[in-house]
Amino acid sequence: MRYLLRSWYRRDEIHDLRQEIYIRVYEAAAKARPAMPKSFMFTTARHLMTDRLRRGRVVSIDAVGDLDALNVLIDEISPERRLSARQELKRLTEAFDSLPDRCREAVWLRRVEELPQKEVAMRMGIGEKTVEKQLAKGMRLIADYFFGGGQAQHAPRHAAAGIEHGGAHDQQQAD
Repeated sequence: MRYLLRSWYRRDEIHDLRQEIYIRVYEAAAKARPAMPKSFMFTTARHLMTDRLRRGRVVSIDAVGDLDALNVLIDEISPERRLSARQELKRLTEAFDSLPDRCREAVWLRRVEELPQKEVAMRMGIGEKTVEKQLAKGMRLIADYFFGGGQAQHAPRHAAAGIEHGGAHDQQQAD
């Protein structure tokens, strides 16, 4: 209890944290008894606090998308901002569509539908570590798409589309 009081910044959540730690430790002990129970409990507490911090940093798309809550009137949005937002949304859609199927599904379920990683793994029929890797890969590819000039370098299904554009890079390779 003292560890939680020293480590957690919200005093009103200490009781809930303690109960959740007990549940996690109890469930884990049902599978296998920890060799060092005290350190296992502290590790569980640290992981739980880390999970809560991560969840607290995630901003819901609904919260950001609610313009009334942000005190912004639709009429106040300039045509330039509207056009810019549409272009960004189009690029995001293109980046998302360029992801490999498995990455796209993992990113959609976890980031858009906000499902827990465990549920994403169950729905996709893969392990949680694989979900984590697919999410990391998907987010990296989306970032590469945005900051790398908008071309998906990994996707063979879009490779033919790049040839049709006939840029200077393609002409140099043909020479």
